Amino acid sequence: KAKRMVECGHDVVILLGSITRLARAHNSVSPSSGKVLSGGVEASALLKPKKFFGAARNIEDGGSLTILATALIDTGSKMDEVIFEEFKGTGNLELQLDRKLANKRVYPAIDLTKSSTRRDDLLHHPDIINKMIILRRYLADMKTEEAMDFLLSRMRGTSTNDEFLHSMTK
Repeated sequence: KAKRMVECGHDVVILLGSITRLARAHNSVSPSSGKVLSGGVEASALLKPKKFFGAARNIEDGGSLTILATALIDTGSKMDEVIFEEFKGTGNLELQLDRKLANKRVYPAIDLTKSSTRRDDLLHHPDIINKMIILRRYLADMKTEEAMDFLLSRMRGTSTNDEFLHSMTK
């Protein structure tokens, strides 16, 4: 249904609670193909979740389909690790949450150094990219909580991204 809405010019967002759980479900019902990846993941079990995740796109003279999905990591399960690695390179954005920040009620609980947008050079002017690189390098030298506190305090005094990046040069 989402694809049809996109073809009709609508912008659609699908929120998927866990690509890991979707892949696990397909793994439990997939017939054996004889090729089993490490962690007990049946290779054919990942085909439908990959096809679903790969449906995200922007249609010329149409709408767009955005899929926001979570993936379980650090669960101790080899299967979850294999599933995460299979999907890791397919998204445009990787946003890693930090449980320690959430436990301290620091929101957004994002690990800034582990989060990034792929090919952000296509989204911004080279001057902005250079400022973002400098900012990321500066934040990389800080602890996760310190980096988030610094970023939030600097953002509170600005109303636009340009204003924020300009304030970083001071």
